[in-house]
Amino acid sequence: MSVTPAEAKELMAALVAGDRRALASLITIYGPGIRRYAAQALNVAADAEDVAQEVFLRAWKKAGSYDPSKGAVSTWLYRIAVNLCIDRNRRGGFRRFVGLESAPEPEDDTPDAEADLDARQRLARTQKAIAALPDRQRRAILLRVTGDLSSTEIAATLGTSAGAVEQLLVRARTTLRQALEREDETP
Repeated sequence: MSVTPAEAKELMAALVAGDRRALASLITIYGPGIRRYAAQALNVAADAEDVAQEVFLRAWKKAGSYDPSKGAVSTWLYRIAVNLCIDRNRRGGFRRFVGLESAPEPEDDTPDAEADLDARQRLARTQKAIAALPDRQRRAILLRVTGDLSSTEIAATLGTSAGAVEQLLVRARTTLRQALEREDETP
């Protein structure tokens, strides 16, 4: 579902007035992208749904703090998501340090298991390469790919210029391409 910036601002005004339907509409519009972003930005992708729910809970509680002059609704929501992901990853670092991370997935021996395993391995290599990017590059590329945000929206979300975002995206894509090519060359 697509919405114009003016329609999104109208939804925020309704949310400030306590209209739950406006919240439901915002969840429908932005929820899938925020979940995709969180799944890639978090060290534990399974936490993405929790983060997405927390984004909209905070949006509901703090709708009055949204300032349309400072950016689009999408920018405000994704900024909340970025901050929540950063906080969740920091807390998760301690859990990993003390050995509380989740157990690996069990192996599957169904007929399509080899293809599934190959796809999972390719996805894991890509996620590993994304995780290895510098923070700002990783955030920029994830906001572009998972949130489908424009450079201007990413810039507002990250607190930088659109030109800087373009540079971050170029460097991130180059680094990813090189990392995946090296991975493919390794026997």
